[in-house]
Amino acid sequence: MTDISTGVTVRQATRGDTEGLISVLAKAFFDGPVADWLVPDPTDRRTVYQRYFELALNHGLDKGHVDTTADLSAVAIWYPRTDPEPKSALEYSAAMEAATGVYAPKFTLLDAMFEAFHPSEPHHYLAYVAVNPEQQNRGIGAALLSHHHRQLDALGMPAYLEASNLRNRELYVRLGYRAGPPMILPTTGPTIWRMWRGQPNAARPAGFPESGLLPRRSAR
Repeated sequence: MTDISTGVTVRQATRGDTEGLISVLAKAFFDGPVADWLVPDPTDRRTVYQRYFELALNHGLDKGHVDTTADLSAVAIWYPRTDPEPKSALEYSAAMEAATGVYAPKFTLLDAMFEAFHPSEPHHYLAYVAVNPEQQNRGIGAALLSHHHRQLDALGMPAYLEASNLRNRELYVRLGYRAGPPMILPTTGPTIWRMWRGQPNAARPAGFPESGLLPRRSAR
């Protein structure tokens, strides 16, 4: 489907797209507070991220739903979450440890925190969304997400994600997400904002506002 306002064509990804989309994921997530915390050494990060996102993309193709664009400039990995915990979580954790090597403890801790704070209400989970850095700020990411949001709206299904980047957080707010209580990673780790995109008459996790923008600090 082509978004008329941006000209972005979105389709479901296939195995033939794997090589190009792994590269997009690794490049898009290479810089940022989470990347600096997970793998401080940039040289190691290139190698680890290549293996990690190969695993993440293949897992998404096997167990979730992966959208991409006609030119493979962006990718979004979604998981329907109607059960409290994915049945394949243990196998994925073992494969992730093998892929991330000496950095596995932080990757494992990050996943454990995400799971511990994950809403139990039925929803679709946006695990990753990435746009090729050379093509960012053109509305591609918004068009990619809006494509799936339209499907969720037709089903009356909420969505959930974690955001670690302030700029991206503002984009998610414009797309209808509301920020709930944040997570702060240990050992001087970054802040992660938990974000929920609700639906009329659908259950809402505790701590997430029904409407409005981001929670404001109280005046002093």
